[in-house]
Amino acid sequence: MTSPGLTPKLTVAMSVYNNAPYLAEAMDSILRQSFTDFEFLIVNDGSTDGSGAVIDAYALRDPRIRVIHQDNRGLVVSLNRLFAEASTAWVARMDGDDVALPERLAAQWDFVSANPGHGVVGTFSYLIGPDSQPLGKSGGHKPVTHDDLCAHLEDGPLFVHASVMIAREAMLGVDGYHPAYKHCEDHDLWLRLAEHTRLANLPEELLAYRVYPEQVSHRHLVEQAANAAISWQARLERVAGRPDPTAGLDEMPPLSELDALFGRTGVAAYVRAKVVNRMLFAPDALSGEGFGILLDYIEDAGAEPRTWRAAARILRSGHPAKAAAVAHALLKAG
Repeated sequence: MTSPGLTPKLTVAMSVYNNAPYLAEAMDSILRQSFTDFEFLIVNDGSTDGSGAVIDAYALRDPRIRVIHQDNRGLVVSLNRLFAEASTAWVARMDGDDVALPERLAAQWDFVSANPGHGVVGTFSYLIGPDSQPLGKSGGHKPVTHDDLCAHLEDGPLFVHASVMIAREAMLGVDGYHPAYKHCEDHDLWLRLAEHTRLANLPEELLAYRVYPEQVSHRHLVEQAANAAISWQARLERVAGRPDPTAGLDEMPPLSELDALFGRTGVAAYVRAKVVNRMLFAPDALSGEGFGILLDYIEDAGAEPRTWRAAARILRSGHPAKAAAVAHALLKAG
């Protein structure tokens, strides 16, 4: 533990919004780390479920905890504030619903100490349910080396977001998280950081990643997939030496305006194809937020066996009129 008056080696940064059912377990997992020389910086982003009281109670017991209470401003604003307020050169991310294994911080600190030039290091993870019981399968085996990570930049996801330790200087050098990339702000960040620093994952399951229906990946699948695809197109612009047309945006324009935004054709079609790939086995997305994208994709790509199967899934999910509309589009597309 850091001696009074001395700056710690590491900041553990956690943004919390209505994580009360899981928050104590998440905080305990950090406070019980074998590596103890850290400050625990927590932004309570306007929680309404008692999370703030849980955080304050812990802060009274452990002087490493520093709390910022703010009105609800969203994850991107909260994460950027955490990096701005951190007092150390390295920042370890943590979420209020996951569990860090006891050696997580020690293993990452040992890696960055032994491997200068790396600005991001994550870990593997395994899945747990709402009751904290393991689900019996990995949720986060990723590429390990910088070269392997760069070879999979388009595919993603590259990291388990809550597992990463990031050099604060590298983070601030790319202007942090960009607000337009809602629900995939981390993927866009890795693409930008890969242009300036080395990346790595530790091939050890050092984080228990909690899975439950209210998660962002369940509730915002279509927007997440679309923004991830846009982030790749933005990277192509930067690599080609052109300005990133999404830099400075607070939100993305409609998909129909992407070709104009990027000044070239094919961007919107690429994004639609990526979204359809992601939601093919998610009938709620196919018949809901992604329905129009599916129809536009069929117009772009023509009839395919997989889109006929998507129509069948929409029908089985209880949306006969939308299934008929997809079938009509497929017949029209030939």
